Amino acid sequence: MAGAPANLRYVETAAGRVHVFDSASEPGNHNMLPDRPCIVFTPDGPNVVAHYRRLITLLAPRFRVVCFDMPGFGFSLPAANYGHSLEQGAHAVLAVLDGLGIARATLAFSCANGLYAIRAAQLAPARIASLVLSQTPSLPAMQAWARRMIPRPLRVPVAGQLITWLARRKLAQRWHRSALPAQTDATPFQLVARQSFDAGACFCLAGVVQGLLRETALTEPVTPLAPPCTLIWGEQDRSHRVTPPESLREHLPQLHILRFADCGHFPDLEQPERYAQEIVAHMEKLLRPLSLPDISS
Repeated sequence: MAGAPANLRYVETAAGRVHVFDSASEPGNHNMLPDRPCIVFTPDGPNVVAHYRRLITLLAPRFRVVCFDMPGFGFSLPAANYGHSLEQGAHAVLAVLDGLGIARATLAFSCANGLYAIRAAQLAPARIASLVLSQTPSLPAMQAWARRMIPRPLRVPVAGQLITWLARRKLAQRWHRSALPAQTDATPFQLVARQSFDAGACFCLAGVVQGLLRETALTEPVTPLAPPCTLIWGEQDRSHRVTPPESLREHLPQLHILRFADCGHFPDLEQPERYAQEIVAHMEKLLRPLSLPDISS
């Protein structure tokens, strides 16, 4: 696909065949990168791995960077029995780590994907070094967001899936316009999404919304051993204008919140340089006394 990072691959999981970029697979990096700290991203659909090209370029010189489409999004076709539950999503994340031979990683996920990251940390605390989340509130706040923002027909099983498939291009275009600040040109985001749809990408919006609305709780209580977590919140996100980011402390009481006043729903993609600097700051705290070089230039 045009604009996509090189060396894409697939990892087989119970949730389906997952589409992955791994900087360790790039020429010359095979023996070097597996020992570096690993950061794992998942695009928030309709964004795909190709949207992360700039952020990957910024971070790959310092970290092993993995970016994969969650099942049902981008080029990760979901298995027939995949219902987008927190349990299934978390196991898909851990299966990707297993498939790439990653023992421990920081998960940098956004929106609903952040809830899969939290569940993965609950299931395998030794595997998840820390969390860097964006636009992820608590599960109840996310469910309230879905009921407020997602049209009721998309919340109806089967009918919602059919509507989403038929209208995926229009839904993606409208979502980019509403999720970004009013003054931001959505065209670059929309162009990459259109290119991905032309190449066969998925956008299972109805499936993930229905899966989240079926959840009753993040299964296990948070303990003092929960991983360090930074939440980056775009304050110009019109879809989340009434969503309290502080609600995530229900699951992660140690949460540190950073606000990007000029960003919308995708602070990692709207301001990749600033976001990358915050990733480095987060990792420096996590990895002290290791010093990581500056990436501002």
